[in-house]
Amino acid sequence: MISITALSLAIVVSAAVVWVASAIVWMVLPWHKTDFKAVADEEGARAALKGLPPGQYDIPHCTSPAEMKQPEMAKRFDEGPSGFITIRPNGIPGMGGAMLASFVFYLVVGVVVAYIASRSLPAGTAYLKVFQITGAAAWIAHSFGVATDAIWFGKPWSSVGKTLLDGLIYALLTGGVFGWLWPSA
Repeated sequence: MISITALSLAIVVSAAVVWVASAIVWMVLPWHKTDFKAVADEEGARAALKGLPPGQYDIPHCTSPAEMKQPEMAKRFDEGPSGFITIRPNGIPGMGGAMLASFVFYLVVGVVVAYIASRSLPAGTAYLKVFQITGAAAWIAHSFGVATDAIWFGKPWSSVGKTLLDGLIYALLTGGVFGWLWPSA
């Protein structure tokens, strides 16, 4: 069994490589440009939402399963709109904190991948085997949780597909780094 500390270089390098790849995916490549759409009357929507503190909201808001069965609530759902809204703090979103948080997330993914690999692969394992195990673990970590957003919260499946593709790219890079830096026997 390999210690996770023996994989610390792979953890940090994979996080850095994925962080750069994520920046390229989101800032250079075109496929996420259609993930969000404008509302028909943006100024009216902004006015209606003004004053909401940051948080998650649903419309219509239902507080219990019993309330969901009430005819008035069913009518509100039938008439629409029905959806979920995330309100962020006012002001231009700061990139620095989000970029740091994403790097920390990629480090955490690297630690989890290292844990799985260190418990299942000995030192000296061939590159391809390390790549397969670490890549699969990284793809799960980067991608699969987003499916619940489509199932329960209406996120478009096209957006989920793009996230799965992003995660596959990140997983291939992670697997490559771990395979390259895997300890020899």
